[in-house]
Amino acid sequence: MALALEGVRLEYPTFTLGPLSTRFEPGVTVVLGPSGSGKSTLLSLVAGFESPTAGTIYLDGERIDHRPPEDRQVGMVFQTYALFPHLDVRQNLRFGAAPHVDIDRTCELLEIEELLDRDPETLSGGEKQRVALARALVSDPAVLLLDEPLASLDAPIRRRLRLDLRDVLADLDIPVIYVTHDQDEASVVGDRLAIMLDGDVVQEGETGEVFDGPVSSFVADFLGMENILSGEIVGTDGQETLVDVGPTTLVATGLTRSAEVDVAIHPRAISLAEPGVETEGNALPCEVRRVVTQHTDATVLLSCDGIGRLTARVDVRDAADIAPGQSLVATVAPADVHLTEPDR
Repeated sequence: MALALEGVRLEYPTFTLGPLSTRFEPGVTVVLGPSGSGKSTLLSLVAGFESPTAGTIYLDGERIDHRPPEDRQVGMVFQTYALFPHLDVRQNLRFGAAPHVDIDRTCELLEIEELLDRDPETLSGGEKQRVALARALVSDPAVLLLDEPLASLDAPIRRRLRLDLRDVLADLDIPVIYVTHDQDEASVVGDRLAIMLDGDVVQEGETGEVFDGPVSSFVADFLGMENILSGEIVGTDGQETLVDVGPTTLVATGLTRSAEVDVAIHPRAISLAEPGVETEGNALPCEVRRVVTQHTDATVLLSCDGIGRLTARVDVRDAADIAPGQSLVATVAPADVHLTEPDR
């Protein structure tokens, strides 16, 4: 069972989605992108709430873009839950449930057995989300769509529920399209990632591959590689690449076809050491400008010779020994120096 979009396009007066040609196999594909990139519009097209201006949508080889939403075998979980307030939880689940589906088994899976006789208005946000997911699952969908399902929940509940969602969704042998703007959530829930920008999918692939190999500066920055530097390749031996960033030369393990590149480095890939301490990898003399402490980690703003500003993220215990004005050496392994196509 696979969902395929072929040349799908939707035009609005101020925005155009596509044309998109992509395929969603069984498993969880997380769609990430900034606000207005077309994530929810993509779901609306698949669900049948919008009709494409051009192109075709196929489910298991059969065209579905001409069918009404109720005839597409597509289940959807909304950010707002969309539960019927005049029905209790049991009635919400029975409404639209497929005749052969074991509702009790679904309730057990999502741990909502004790909620069946309650009204939706008496449920917490996390409970409503579980009920909304259960209602989508008992319809026995061939495709499941989730539109920012955890966005309205408090952070602790989000962290717990995304692990539960991972377990539940992993057992479904259907395409699942999961829209979110949260990179951490995407890395936990998704088997695959599709990154959207301005109505187009700019990168897709296995979750780890996309996080470790962004193809552009936009993708790198969006996935948390805050350090984006302009560079020029000056040499390669087929395995390692030398790239000039200002007067500084960095060693990277990636290859690219362009002489002009952007260098992307994740803040967590930067280690900090005292001058004179032996280190491995790219060593960059720098000065600490500021230390911002969070709950478990700290962000260290650096000014590095020949490069300018860099951001490092360290354990909060290590940050206790770091102070503004201090001279340090920032080290980065060649494997953590990502070469991407410039957006400029």
